[in-house]
Amino acid sequence: MASEETRTKSSPHIRTTESSASPGTAEPAPTATAGGPTGKSATRAWTARLLMVGIVLTALNLRPAITSLGALLEEVRDGLGMSGGVAGLLTSVPPVCFAVFGIMAPRLARRFGPATVVCAGMAAIATGLVIRPWVGGTAGFLAASALALMGIAVSNVLMPVIVKRWFPDRVGSMTGLYSMALALGTSAAAAVTVPLTDALGGNWRSGLGVWAALAAVAVLPWIPFVRDRRGDTQGQESHARVRTADGGPTTTPGPRNGDAPTTATSTPTPGPRTEDAPARTEGTRDTAPGAPAPAVPARADTAPPALRITRSPIAWALAVFFGLQATAAYITMGWMAQIFRDAGLSAGTAGLLLAVTMVMGVPLAFVIPRLATRLPHQGPIVIVLGLCGLAGYAGLYLAPAGGAWAWAVLLGIANCAFPLALTMVGMRARTGAGVAQLSAFAQSAGYLISVPGPLLVGVLYQSSGGWGLPIALMAGLMVPQMAVGVLAGRNRTVEDEAAR
Repeated sequence: MASEETRTKSSPHIRTTESSASPGTAEPAPTATAGGPTGKSATRAWTARLLMVGIVLTALNLRPAITSLGALLEEVRDGLGMSGGVAGLLTSVPPVCFAVFGIMAPRLARRFGPATVVCAGMAAIATGLVIRPWVGGTAGFLAASALALMGIAVSNVLMPVIVKRWFPDRVGSMTGLYSMALALGTSAAAAVTVPLTDALGGNWRSGLGVWAALAAVAVLPWIPFVRDRRGDTQGQESHARVRTADGGPTTTPGPRNGDAPTTATSTPTPGPRTEDAPARTEGTRDTAPGAPAPAVPARADTAPPALRITRSPIAWALAVFFGLQATAAYITMGWMAQIFRDAGLSAGTAGLLLAVTMVMGVPLAFVIPRLATRLPHQGPIVIVLGLCGLAGYAGLYLAPAGGAWAWAVLLGIANCAFPLALTMVGMRARTGAGVAQLSAFAQSAGYLISVPGPLLVGVLYQSSGGWGLPIALMAGLMVPQMAVGVLAGRNRTVEDEAAR
C-alpha cells in the first residue's frame, strides 16, 4: 500500500483509478492495471497506431513539393520564362516560408492543438500543390507554392512536439521513423516525378500537381483528433495511461529505446507521464482528481513565456546548425539535378541521382537518431557528416559526371544532418513546452539563416556561367556547420541555460 500511496501523490491521473482501493480492500487494485479493462486499452492502442500512421504520412509529404520541383526546374523555368535569378528566388521560398510560418506553430498548437494544426497543414499542402501548376505566371506559382510551404512549415515544427508528447519514452526511435519517412518521400518525389511526367503526356504541370493526392491522404489520420481543441491533450494522456495500465511505467532509462538521458523521459517517475513529476512540471497543477484533461492546456499556456529561449547559447548554436544544414539541403534539392544535367546527364538520370542523395536518409535517418541519443555528445556525428559533405562537393567540382553516383551518396550522408538536428531539439530540452519553444526557435531562425543560400547559388550560376563558384560556396559553408554542430551537441538543456 505504500507504493500505491506514493503513486497517488505523484500522479493525479492514476489517483482516479486507484483511490477506490481502501487499506483493507484488495479487489479494486486490479482495475488500475486492467484499465477499464480491455476496451479502454484497445482504444488507446488504436489511438497510438493511428498517431503513428499520421506521423508517417505527414513526414512523407514534407518534401515532395520541393524535390518534385527540383527535378523539373528546367521545364518550369522554360514554361514560366524564369531567369536564373528568379529560379534562385523560387528555391529560396521554402526556407522563407518555414521561417515566417514556423514561428506561428506553437501559438496555433496551444490554441487548437498540435494535431489539429498538422491536419490543417496537410490540407494546405494538398491545396497549394493542386493549384500551383495551373494558376499561370510566376507570381501565381510562387503564391501557391507559399501556401503549400506554409502547411509544411507548421508541420515541421510540430512533429518533434507530437513525438515528445505522445511517445515520451521513444523520442529517438519515433524521430528516426519520422525522419526515415521524410527521407523516403523526398527521394521518391525526386526519382518518380520525371517518369511520372512522361507517363502523363510530358506535361510538367501534371507531374507537379499529382503530388497533391498524397497530401490529401495524409489529412485523414488526423481527423479523429480534430473533434475539439483538447483532443490532442486527451489523446496524449490516454496514450500515456495505457502504457501504465498495461503494467509498466512510461519512463525508462534511455538506452532501452535509444533515448538520451537528457530528454524529458530519462528520469523515471512512478506516474504515467514525465510531466506529472514536480521536477518536470512547468506550472502549478490544481486539477481535481476527476478532471485530468485540463492539466496540459494550463501548463502549455503558462510555460512558454517563462522560458527565455534567446538567452540559451545552446539554442542559438542549434539554430545556426539547423540553418546551415537547411542551406545545404535546399541547395541540393533545388539545384543538384541541374548540376548533373549541365554536366551532360539526362533529366531522368539527374532525377535518379537526386533521389539517391535523398534516399540515403531512409536508413540513416533511423540509425543516426538512435545513435545520437546514446552518446553524451553528438559532436563526432556532426564531424563525420560534414567530412562526407566536403568530399562530395570536392568530387562534384572536379568530376561531376565521372563519379556522379559516389558524389550523390556522399552528399546524401551529409544531408542526414537534418534528422540529427531534430533529435538534438528533443534532447536539448527536458519538457514538452521546452521542446515546442526550442523547435520553433531553432527551425524559424535556422530557416531564416538559410534563405540567402539557394538564391545566392542562382545568382552565382547566372553571373559566372558555371558551377565552380556555387560549389565552392557550398563547401565553404560546411566548415561553420561542423563548428556550431559540435557546440549544439553538448550535453546541456535550454531550461538550465535560460534560467541563469
